[in-house]
Amino acid sequence: MRQCRTIPRLIGSLLLVATAGVGCGEATADSRYAGTGTDGKAAAAAEPEVRPLGRIVPVPASVTPEGEPYTLTRATRIGVDSASRESKALGRYLAGLLRPATGFPLPVVDEAAARGGIHLRLSPGDTALGDEGYRLRSGPGGVTLTAREPAGLFRGVQTLRQQLPSAVERNSVQAGPWKIAGGTITDTPRYAYRGAMLDVARHFFTVDEVKRYIDQLALYKINTLHLHLSDDQGWRIAVDSWPRLTTYGGSTEVGGGPGGFYTKEEYQEIVRYAASRYQEVIPEIDLPGHTNAALASYAELNCDGVAPPLYTGIKVGFSSLCVPKPVTYDFVDDVIREIAALTPGRYLHIGGDEAHSTSHADYVTFMDKVQPVVATYGKKVVGWHQLTGTKPAEGALVQYWGLDRTPAAEKERVAAAARNGAGLILSPADRSYLDMKYTKDTPLGLAWAGYVEVRRSYDWDPATYLPGAPADSVRGVEAPLWTETLATTDDLDVMAFPRLPGLAELGWSPASTHDWDTYKVRLAEQAPRFDAMGIDYYRSPQVPWPGE
Repeated sequence: MRQCRTIPRLIGSLLLVATAGVGCGEATADSRYAGTGTDGKAAAAAEPEVRPLGRIVPVPASVTPEGEPYTLTRATRIGVDSASRESKALGRYLAGLLRPATGFPLPVVDEAAARGGIHLRLSPGDTALGDEGYRLRSGPGGVTLTAREPAGLFRGVQTLRQQLPSAVERNSVQAGPWKIAGGTITDTPRYAYRGAMLDVARHFFTVDEVKRYIDQLALYKINTLHLHLSDDQGWRIAVDSWPRLTTYGGSTEVGGGPGGFYTKEEYQEIVRYAASRYQEVIPEIDLPGHTNAALASYAELNCDGVAPPLYTGIKVGFSSLCVPKPVTYDFVDDVIREIAALTPGRYLHIGGDEAHSTSHADYVTFMDKVQPVVATYGKKVVGWHQLTGTKPAEGALVQYWGLDRTPAAEKERVAAAARNGAGLILSPADRSYLDMKYTKDTPLGLAWAGYVEVRRSYDWDPATYLPGAPADSVRGVEAPLWTETLATTDDLDVMAFPRLPGLAELGWSPASTHDWDTYKVRLAEQAPRFDAMGIDYYRSPQVPWPGE
């Protein structure tokens, strides 16, 4: 997963809660890796008054431009089904997005009172839209968003948002006008699983910082947040039955900083906030390797009964739980039980990668014992693709993080597991790892998987990526963001953007729409939106950014 070699520097409720403003990051010191700044003037100058229908990211499945645009005005109302709690919450969310920049009151009213406005409609009988699909119709007389499920309405709101000028993302009143091109978009996702992973173990990120990332993911229709909660450098989730995991094991991070952890209440706050953006949280406790923080906290988890010191470097593969000891399984049971109880989602990630200090026989023994524990507490297993070295549990998802150059035998082992019923999440490190350097000159990140420029991260097809794996075994894609070298939200921004939107498009948009030459133009048009949201980003020379 993270075969770290060298490092250039170490940096020492389902109601929609709150409105959707995203905090601004600080400008990066190196202009080669940042946007135009918080005013965004260079980028904004290139924006048309009316964005062509469907010229957004991810690109919609079906777009039919027709007629004149709709213009948002001070008189606009947002109509919802007042009998639906989800509809009302979505209406408030949309109003919260649009009010700061437009300055309009945008009252949320019963649909019948919103003539000429924006209508959010749930249509349970519209089965063709599935769980996350939507239909957007726009014309001079109003805009109607229709979906079978609330999640679909939420995805449609992100499309409506991107059809408006990028200045709508700003937190102060802007001039407008606020037009949405006329016509119809009908849109459903290619894959049900569209994920992003945030490593809070190498460097700790606060609840508010995680929420900020959740909001960024929401704009691009990501529906899964995978939180990497434990590793050699820190344990980040409270476990009542093993309290030293956080009070001691969570007290540091890469480079020797203070670390941190989430109380159970804080973790649940993240889960609720993600749910309000229709994202499912998958917690990961990496086992049996990547466990030095736990081993340092409890001596009895070590085979020799001696606790190692806390670790603040970035090497991998040196730690392992003691597979023969019964206390190991008491520990695992307690951890999984407590975290499963806090997590309403379907999955729990048990890691399984880079267990170099665990013999193969012990690895198989361990996974054969631990996978049923996950099922005992009502969850399905997710594991890194090394899990295919044993037998994945029924219903398990295998997350492939190999490379184009990974040996064929290893790829075939994963493909064979897929043919035997395991679902695949594709996260090839030399395509989707957001912590990989763009080029040799990138100040942040690592390069063990190679350099991953924007085109390389976009230009691959999940359905055909892994030879021998059935196309229908691919559940989707995930973009992991490891934080060995990333300590601030600005660091996260520069490495995630602009690659994250492209990976989101791979997960959402039909394969027939996949084309770098058209995508890079749509991506370039996201620049003023990044600026308006305070997102620092890498201005890749592969992308025709405005003003260049």
